[in-house]
Amino acid sequence: MTTSERTIFDAASAEGILREACSIADVTPGHIEMLRFGDHAVFRVDGGQIVARVGRSPDRLPSVQREVAVAKWLAGEQYPAARLATNAEQPVVVEGHPVTFWQGLANGDTYASTREMGELLRRLHDLEPPSFSLPELRPFDRVEKRLARAEISTESQTYLSSRARELQAEFADLRFVLPPGHVHGDFNVGNVLRDGFSRPKVIDLDGFMVGPREWDLMQTAMYYDSFGWHTESEYQDFADGYGFDVRKWSGYPVLRSVRELLMVTWLSQNAATNPDAAREVEKRVESLRSGGSRRGWAPF
Repeated sequence: MTTSERTIFDAASAEGILREACSIADVTPGHIEMLRFGDHAVFRVDGGQIVARVGRSPDRLPSVQREVAVAKWLAGEQYPAARLATNAEQPVVVEGHPVTFWQGLANGDTYASTREMGELLRRLHDLEPPSFSLPELRPFDRVEKRLARAEISTESQTYLSSRARELQAEFADLRFVLPPGHVHGDFNVGNVLRDGFSRPKVIDLDGFMVGPREWDLMQTAMYYDSFGWHTESEYQDFADGYGFDVRKWSGYPVLRSVRELLMVTWLSQNAATNPDAAREVEKRVESLRSGGSRRGWAPF
């Protein structure tokens, strides 16, 4: 099957791509277990000794190549982050889909404390920038592509497209207070895991870019403020660990709205193959329309 013939990227097709990549990279697949499904399908391989990431589409290749470069840079800086596994050249490309293999971290679901998160993020932002170039943060670039392939109601698609245009104009007028530089791009508790020695490490390195540091502070603030997924004390520990409380910045409400929109459009990609995701998207859109509470949003 060629890339053009593959019309649906779901759990089964992703696992098939992974098995072929394993044979190319000389990785013994053993037991394969899916962990997450979004822009990448993420799997545990061989009991968690390796974690594999399968890109949703060929257009993910540049970001995955950057992810590999970032991993090598952070390893050279001895920064605690995900490390590449296998001696094979990465990424491995199967039917256009980029596949990478990473050293597993314990059981893969033991998270760092929020204070450790804040300290690690400060340390990351304080690193000297890499020798290679990183793209500029452009939050809205993927919105229309996501919506174009999202099987959600026409009304929701129209609303989300319109809301994206409004927020793009508001984002352009923001005045950031922290110095810009390299950012992780998706810094949240799910991406800071403990290894087998209980040491916290940062994962999911494909979103690195150059932009306002406030971007990396937003998700932890929202997980407390909008969704109630962190307690007040957990959030305060994060802000203390980093040394800045983004919720006190005047641009916080706009950037929070941008992040919420991106959370909805990200999930919309799974609506065609996951009925729970489809229902969640419509629920989230309704709360955006009405200005209602986000406390009912389910984690995905």
